[in-house]
Amino acid sequence: MSEKPVGQRPMSGTRSPSPSAVQASREVRAVISRLRRRILKASEAEDITLGQASVLARLSDKGGVTASELAATEGVRHQSMTTTVSALVSLGLVERRPDLDDGRRLLITLTARGRRRVEEGRQARTEWLAERLQNRCTEEERRSVIATMAVLERLTRD
Repeated sequence: MSEKPVGQRPMSGTRSPSPSAVQASREVRAVISRLRRRILKASEAEDITLGQASVLARLSDKGGVTASELAATEGVRHQSMTTTVSALVSLGLVERRPDLDDGRRLLITLTARGRRRVEEGRQARTEWLAERLQNRCTEEERRSVIATMAVLERLTRD
């Protein structure tokens, strides 16, 4: 029996990945990384940081959460999240409200202005990518992108 190096998970199959699988893996990761940065930059606001924008996006998906829950989700210290939330409160994008179930806790929620900000950012990112696809790709290439996304989506399922 061969031993796997420490920290390396065994592959589901018994064979090593083919050269094409390794190349596809590298290229997909590189392109997704660059594309993610470009898409985020398309909606970049000068008055908030990327970390603050991430918190706004999380709040739009979850609703009221505590600073501790946000810190854990974002992978930062509680103190750092408190600073981030305070900045967003001062911009009028989030508010702290008492938890109705536990008056000792404060829940952080988006304000109407914060919800608009999140939607505007999403719209800007959608428009940026749609414009790029329209102006730089043929109809056949756009259909190829759609087909490729189905393949990549399948990889995300267990």
